[in-house]
Amino acid sequence: MYDVEIIGTGSYVPEYRVSNEDLAKFVDTSDQWIRERTGIIERRISLKENTADLAVKAAQRALADAEVAPEEIDLIIVATVTPDYFFPSTACLVQQRIGAVNAVSFDISAACTGFIFGLSIAGQFLKTGKYKTALVLGAEVFSKIVDWEDRNTCVLFADGAGAAVLRRGEKGLISEVIHSDGSGAAYLECPAVPLQNRFSGRPTAKRPSYTSMNGREVFKFAVRILPEYIRKVLENTGYTLEDIKYIVPHQANTRIVEAAAKKLDLDPTKFYVNIQYYGNTSGASIPLALDEMSRQGLLQKGDLFIIVGFGAGLTYGAQLIRWTKG
Repeated sequence: MYDVEIIGTGSYVPEYRVSNEDLAKFVDTSDQWIRERTGIIERRISLKENTADLAVKAAQRALADAEVAPEEIDLIIVATVTPDYFFPSTACLVQQRIGAVNAVSFDISAACTGFIFGLSIAGQFLKTGKYKTALVLGAEVFSKIVDWEDRNTCVLFADGAGAAVLRRGEKGLISEVIHSDGSGAAYLECPAVPLQNRFSGRPTAKRPSYTSMNGREVFKFAVRILPEYIRKVLENTGYTLEDIKYIVPHQANTRIVEAAAKKLDLDPTKFYVNIQYYGNTSGASIPLALDEMSRQGLLQKGDLFIIVGFGAGLTYGAQLIRWTKG
């Protein structure tokens, strides 16, 4: 088995900023209501760029950061629930547009936990020696599937993309735990194409497909699972929370992070949070935050950090990572 490390990161968000005051112009909400319940001040919304467009720009930045040529990439995994098409996959679109002619490419659907699942899958391919270099992306244009008249969801979700380049090398991916619980599937969902055809006897009129969420149940689930999986990913590693420099959670809600910090008896500043500027970008939130941390110089060679996420499915997981970039 080979060791695997992250050798580069990249991210991209649309230029258009939407403030809480902007939302209050057409939905029953306010800046104070949104800030107090979510911590969000503004978010980025795409006006022209689709999911593959965001993913390509994040990928190019990650490759530049890693100093890796597109031809060196053996595997591309895109975690998204807002693809440009049912098929072809977003990963295949990215492969073609960045010139990664040697890469096997496919999408995965694990919602807000997608990047963690993607790292896990790519890590297995690299650890076993099947491939040497992988590109993992989380990319969403969530604004496509938001009901802009539903204040419980439209204030939360936003658009963005983040990427990481993985390569066999030093021991960067130390420990991981991922899980799913389909019994909570109805808590957070977005219907696909309904079952209707010429023979089904059902009407064939088009209907919109919007995200719906049971906010209370998702909140309860997240507050329970975040501290549980932060502890779980440290089991049998020889490390404790005192060894961890940062915890990088899925950027869903500052109140969830505060509750997790309290349960773990940790200073909330140990959690890296940037939801105030980007909103909930689903599968893009963790790699976007990771790239921001890297570019701000917050991570030094040898630092240990944990990424932890939760999302529709229900899906959830965490990874213990050592930063190996010098």
